[in-house]
Amino acid sequence: MSFQPVVPMSGYVGWKFLNRTMEAQKDAYVQSAPVVRATDHFRAEIGKVTSVDDFMADRRLLQVALGAFGLDDDIGNIAFIRKVLEEGTVESDSFANRLSDSRYVALSETLGFGNLGGAGRTQFTSFAEDLIARYEDRQFGIAVGEQNNDMRMALNVASGIEDLLGDQKSERGRWFAIMGNPPLRSVFETALGFPSSFGQVDIDQQLEQFQDRAMSVLGSGDPADFGDPELQEKLIRLFLVRSEAQQFQFSSSASVALSLLQAG
Repeated sequence: MSFQPVVPMSGYVGWKFLNRTMEAQKDAYVQSAPVVRATDHFRAEIGKVTSVDDFMADRRLLQVALGAFGLDDDIGNIAFIRKVLEEGTVESDSFANRLSDSRYVALSETLGFGNLGGAGRTQFTSFAEDLIARYEDRQFGIAVGEQNNDMRMALNVASGIEDLLGDQKSERGRWFAIMGNPPLRSVFETALGFPSSFGQVDIDQQLEQFQDRAMSVLGSGDPADFGDPELQEKLIRLFLVRSEAQQFQFSSSASVALSLLQAG
C-alpha cells in the first residue's frame, strides 16, 4: 500500500504546509512498496537495453519512463510512443516535434533513441538515477493530486519550466512550449487571469497576450526568467489564489441556483 500525502488545507496556505512537510512526506511515499518495486526494476534492467526494441518490450521500464513525464495514460499507446522515440527530435518535422504536447519532445530527448541511435542514453552513467528521481517526483505529485489537484499542478511547475528552458532557445519557442504543455499552460492561464475560452483565440494572439500579461503581472514576458525560484513562487501563489477564488465563485453560484430550484 502506498503512502497517501497529507494536504489538510487548500489554496496558498495548503501549499505552504505542503512545502514545510515535503521532504518527510515524499520520503515516505517513495519508500512505499509499489514505488520501490518500480524503481528497483528500472535500476536493474535499464542498463541492459541496447535498442528501442529492448525498451519497448519491457512494459515496466516504459511505465517508469512515461510516468517521469506525466504521460502515464499513454502506457497502452505502444505504436504512438515507439514513433515518438524512434524519430527523435533533431529533425523539425519529426513526430514528437509535430505534436502539440511538448512533453513528448522531453521524453524523446531524454531517452535519446532517435537522436543517438542504439541504446540512446540508457547506458549513460547517471541516466537511471536521474530518470528515477524524476519519476518519484511526478508520482508523488500524482498522489498529492488525489488529495488536491491544484497542488499537483503547482508541484509540476519547476520540472515543466526546466524542460522548456533546456529544449527551447528562443522566447517564442519557450512560450509555444508552455502553451503546448497542458498542465503548465493551465497554471499560467489561471495565474494570469485568462478565461477558459482563451485557447480558442488565434495562436499568435495567444502568444502576444501571454507575453503582455506575464510582463504586467509577473514582471517578465520571457519564460527564460521563470527558472528563478522567486518568480516561480509568485506564479504558483497567483495560480492557487485565483483557482481557489474561481472554485468559491462556482460553488456559490451553484448554491444559489440550487436554492432557487428548491424554492420553485
